[in-house]
Amino acid sequence: MRKMIINENQRGFLFKNGKYIKMLKAGKYYVHGGKEIEVMNLDQPIITYTCSLETVLKDCEVANAVSTVEVEDCEIALHFTNGKLNSVLPCGKYAFWSLTDKHEYKIVDISTPDVADDIPEYIFAKIPSKYYTKVAVPEYHKAVVYFNQKLHRILDAGTYYFWENGTKIDTRYVDTRLTQMNITGQEMLTWDKVSLRINFVCNYRVTDCVRILTEIDDFEEQIHVCAQLALREYVGKYKLDEILENKDQMSEHVFSKLKEKEKSFFVEFADAGVKDIILPGEVREIMNTVLIAEKRAQANVISRREEVASTRSLLNTAKLMDENQTLYKLKELEYIERICENVGNINLNAGGDILAQLTGVVRGKG
Repeated sequence: MRKMIINENQRGFLFKNGKYIKMLKAGKYYVHGGKEIEVMNLDQPIITYTCSLETVLKDCEVANAVSTVEVEDCEIALHFTNGKLNSVLPCGKYAFWSLTDKHEYKIVDISTPDVADDIPEYIFAKIPSKYYTKVAVPEYHKAVVYFNQKLHRILDAGTYYFWENGTKIDTRYVDTRLTQMNITGQEMLTWDKVSLRINFVCNYRVTDCVRILTEIDDFEEQIHVCAQLALREYVGKYKLDEILENKDQMSEHVFSKLKEKEKSFFVEFADAGVKDIILPGEVREIMNTVLIAEKRAQANVISRREEVASTRSLLNTAKLMDENQTLYKLKELEYIERICENVGNINLNAGGDILAQLTGVVRGKG
C-alpha cells in the first residue's frame, strides 16, 4: 500500500488495472490492489499517460471542471489565460482546468501565410518564432514577397509578419533612393594605342521594382556592362590628347547611352561622369617632362619681357636726367640718402668721416 497526497492546486485521476475510474480532489489517498493515481497541477493542460483525453472528458465531473478547444488542420489557437496570452496551440484537442482560471481561445486560419488585420502585432513578440516569418523593410526600400516562387505582393517600409504553414516565403529588397554606381579601373586603348584606366560614376533611381527583379538578371551588372561598353566605344575613337581635352564630352556620350537604356533597365539615370583618367607610368613621365619644358619656356619668355621693360625704363630715365640737370641732382641726392640710411660710419685716414659729410650735404649744410 502506498500513500499519495493531492494538494489544493492539484487534481488526480484514479486508474485500476489501466482503466479510468474517477477524478480525485485534494486529500490523502492510499494506492493498492492494481490502482494508480496520476496527479497534475491546475495551471497545466490535462495530459494523461494511461488513457486518452477523450476518455477522461466523458466523466461529467471532469468535463465541468475544464475548458476545451479543438484546433483543426491549417489552424492555430491563441490561448489566453485570465485575459493574457499564454501559449499557441497547434492542431489537436486540448483541455485546461477552469477551476481557478478563465481560458479563452482565438482560432487563427493559417492556410495562407497572410496575417489577418484583427491579429495585433504585439502577439508576435510573445509567441515562438517557429510560428511566423518576420519581414522588416527599411525606410526608402520596397520588398517584393514571393510565395512558393510566385510573386505575391509588394511591401512598403515597415515590419510585416507571415504565418508559417509550409509555404516557402522569399523576399527581395529594392532600394528606391538615388543610388550611386562606381565603375572603377577600366583599362582601355585609345585610337593612338595608349592604355588608359578610367574611373566612372553614375547615379540612378529604380522606377519599377517588380519588373527590375523579374525581367532582368542582376540589373546592377547590366548597368555596369552598358557603361563599360559606352566608355570603350568613345575612347577607341579618339587620341589621348583629344580625350584629355574633352573629358566632359566623354561623360555626355556615356550618359546619353545610359539614358537610351532607361526603359529596358527600369531605372532613371540622374547623371553620370568621369571621375579619373589614370595614365600608364611611362606616359605620365613623358607628359610631366613636356609640361615642365613648357613652363620653363613660358618663364623664360616672361623673364626676357621683364628685362626689356626694365632696360627701357632705365633708358628713359637716363634721357631725362641728361636733358635736365636738376633732375640729375635730385637723383644723385636720392642715392646719397639711401647710402646714409643703410651704411654706418665710414672712417678714412685722409678724408675724415665721409658719411657725415654726405649727410650734411643731403640736409643742406654742405
